Amino acid sequence: MNTQRYFLEVSYYGAAYSGFQVQENANSVQEEVEKAIKILQKKEVTLTGSSRTDTGVHALKNYFHFDYDGEINKHFLYKLNAILPRDIVLQKLSLVTTDAHCRFDAISRSYKYFVYRHKNPFVQDRAYYYPYKLDFPILQETASIIKTYSDFTTFAKRNTQVKTFECRIYQSEWTKENDCLVYTVKANRFLRGMVRGLTGTMLKTATGKMSVEEFKSVIESKNNSQADFSVPGHGLFLINVEYPFPL
Repeated sequence: MNTQRYFLEVSYYGAAYSGFQVQENANSVQEEVEKAIKILQKKEVTLTGSSRTDTGVHALKNYFHFDYDGEINKHFLYKLNAILPRDIVLQKLSLVTTDAHCRFDAISRSYKYFVYRHKNPFVQDRAYYYPYKLDFPILQETASIIKTYSDFTTFAKRNTQVKTFECRIYQSEWTKENDCLVYTVKANRFLRGMVRGLTGTMLKTATGKMSVEEFKSVIESKNNSQADFSVPGHGLFLINVEYPFPL
């Protein structure tokens, strides 16, 4: 039987996981899905992830791909979701060409970071509590400034092993959704810690701890010690990963 490649769409609430991809001595979303597939299919598979997410980060839409040379259970999604813990759900299985790659073929990724200003126990696990006085127009201005840059060395955490720090930002804006301030950013790629670094540094500017001109200087410094990565992971959601082919 010929080996076939599948894309697997997954959503998860990330509080219990040390990120998306398998790592030593820590539980991950990938590990849970691989274990569930092995139970159902009686065969080990190795999943490739489209986007890494850090400890505590959530995803509405992320993807794995895997190769399989046997018959897929006809109730694959239903049965896997019954095996998986409640905080992970598989949404869709798509047969793709054997050269399709869920990481390298992605043309954009979108994230949202949620901030709430007033004590609210119903969002505390999915948004960052930030009760300090801030200037919302400054948040909007700094988000617009980000779109004018392409080198985001400043917003990559230490030991980020990449060939380039260049990113194309397609969308960068702050909006108000229900009781939250929400930062939405869409780009062709993201660096490790980048969204949280951008968010923290914009909040620092909007609370008057630095000026807009200083914010620009931080970006241009290409020095990550100038960025603020302190915002927690639980306010961050991977919203979507887009591909040039239908799934």
